[in-house]
Amino acid sequence: MIPITNALTIDFEDWYQGLEIPYTEWDGFEDRIVSAGRRLLDLFAAANVRATFFVLGYVAERHPRLVREIAEAGHEIGTHGYSHAFIYEQTPQLFREELGRSIKLLEDSTGQSIHGHRAPFFSITQDSLWALDVMGELGITYDSSIFPVLNYRYGIADAPRWPYQVQSDVMEFPISTLRMFGRNLPIAGGAYFRIYPYQFSKRGLQSINRQGKPFVFYLHPWEIDPEHPRIPLPKRVALTHYFNLSATERRLKRLLNDFAFAPMKEVLYVS
Repeated sequence: MIPITNALTIDFEDWYQGLEIPYTEWDGFEDRIVSAGRRLLDLFAAANVRATFFVLGYVAERHPRLVREIAEAGHEIGTHGYSHAFIYEQTPQLFREELGRSIKLLEDSTGQSIHGHRAPFFSITQDSLWALDVMGELGITYDSSIFPVLNYRYGIADAPRWPYQVQSDVMEFPISTLRMFGRNLPIAGGAYFRIYPYQFSKRGLQSINRQGKPFVFYLHPWEIDPEHPRIPLPKRVALTHYFNLSATERRLKRLLNDFAFAPMKEVLYVS
């Protein structure tokens, strides 16, 4: 049986950029995105896999050469917004301005059109579905932001679990979940990949493939950089951000060996 090809995705941001720290204060933190990003590129090259990198506009503005390296290695470039702000805390006008700014930075860096989007903190919720219309107007053709779970920061618990047309011009490839006991359990990567035993993650992802469906897996560069600085954080944030970072790279290598992967755009429009 030919294995199902799944979507491998990277939320390409530095270690401090997803900690709810305003981007106006980011200059005070150690920049580690170049070394972590190139480490990811090396891991993917060794495994002969390509991914979608949802790149933060702020990162592209400061590291256009790195973004070009990613694109030249055959990976797809998508947008992760500009300032890593919760979309439901933005006005439509601000979201439009930041998304347009990010798209232009990425297109200028790569010479390629940008088609994919992932919201910071998966913050397309019932309160920010208006953002999908803005995406369509700016040329985004697919989104991967809606998490079919209920979390204190994100989620639409009853959203579809498989790719679907979410708006007339935009397809949605939702973050993958495992259906258990009548609920959707997060299984797609990030902190969940570090918290669950690897075999649990593997079996959960295999169960999705056994249903004939591709899953989407996501990770951040800082998750394979366990030496990045530790700063005081709210307990809930610190617990997930710093938990078991030393295991991520080893687990990622196993995952790349155990499953077939491709960039999200290729998976979405073939599956």
